[in-house]
Amino acid sequence: MQVSLESSDGLERKLKVEIPAERIDSAVNKKITDLSRTVKIKGFRPGKVPAKVIEARYGAQVQQEVLGEVIQESFQEAIKEQALRPAGFPDIAPGEIVAGKDFEYMATFEVFPEIELASPDSIEVDKPSAGVTDKDVDEMVEELRQQRATWEDADRAATEGDQVVIDFKGSIEGEAFEGGASDNFNLVLGSGSMIPGFEDQLTGVSANDEKNITVTFPEDYQAENLAGKEAVFEVKVHTVQASILPEVDETFIKAFGVENGGIEELKETVRKNMERELEQAIESSIKQQVMDGLLEINDIPVPTSMVNEEIGRMKQQFMQRLGAQGQSGNLPQLEDELFKGDAERRVKLGLIVSELSQQENITATANDVRNFIEKLASSYQEPEQVVNYYYQNQELLSNIEGMVVEQKTAEWVLDKAKVTDKESDFRSIVKRG
Repeated sequence: MQVSLESSDGLERKLKVEIPAERIDSAVNKKITDLSRTVKIKGFRPGKVPAKVIEARYGAQVQQEVLGEVIQESFQEAIKEQALRPAGFPDIAPGEIVAGKDFEYMATFEVFPEIELASPDSIEVDKPSAGVTDKDVDEMVEELRQQRATWEDADRAATEGDQVVIDFKGSIEGEAFEGGASDNFNLVLGSGSMIPGFEDQLTGVSANDEKNITVTFPEDYQAENLAGKEAVFEVKVHTVQASILPEVDETFIKAFGVENGGIEELKETVRKNMERELEQAIESSIKQQVMDGLLEINDIPVPTSMVNEEIGRMKQQFMQRLGAQGQSGNLPQLEDELFKGDAERRVKLGLIVSELSQQENITATANDVRNFIEKLASSYQEPEQVVNYYYQNQELLSNIEGMVVEQKTAEWVLDKAKVTDKESDFRSIVKRG
């Protein structure tokens, strides 16, 4: 077998592989001989079918099977000979098949980049520090009350925090646009659920009012045909509603799983949940900074094939989430470009972390994996069931092992980075309010 590297452009490689005719003929003859022992053809006893009969009937099929097997085997031999590490599957361009002549094919593929990692000691990380105060707990209890608020018609003008029930119809230069109209729409003023300026102009309206609102869509609005354009909305107000907060009584407390005890027991439960959320947010912030730092100091090329595979996974996950939210009908056709940036980041980061973990011999022990899963499960009511679920699914377990290696690698980098302690508070760290 002869192998030659035809081109080496960026991460792309082209290998020309020439396979001796004898290798193919020998494999074809062996397959035909094997078939003659098992194939059943009318007029011949089992095992007595002449090879020429087998060849006449199955020769073309056997040759294609052999070529596929030989190409697969020879490609593995070729990349080993050339010391190449393919990223993804090769594109095979077979040459002409001529009996008795050597067979050639061209394999085009990408390879993993050669990575020379920069020292992580230039990475800067702000390490947030905070605790959960009594004030934080009281504010959280108040949020819980607001989440369970009911609405009651109010015979007055609307203020921030009120809910208005409205009909609206939008137009741009006198023309209606898709998604710009709705009837009996519930809108909480100050919620930020509408484009900037819309809710502000409804402050002060009363039931049965009609009002025209003029707003400008943001330049980065997701619908490109609306971005940056001025729109006029005709609004009809049906009712203004004020929120009625529930009392912190026995019924309210039990709704959060506190069967025994009063408000103090509820606050203790809330505090524990907030402390767990705070710890996770701090870990996430630090890890995000570490990963951003690794990307900044290690600018490496990424194989297009790996990016395309990651885009496919991201699209599939996105569609599954939509399905889980009950949006299975008329799902959108998503362009790859929407996911490309994030996919490139994921692939690049994955390659860097993989190289770093190998260089520093960072691995996930069975104990590491167990501790990680138990920590994930601790926020559930039946943690042992969650632990068992992970250990009964090998794919999930493999994903956890990868997450553990990534986490330990981030910790290794953090130990080398420039870390600055930064005093903060609960809301700033967990991005509340």
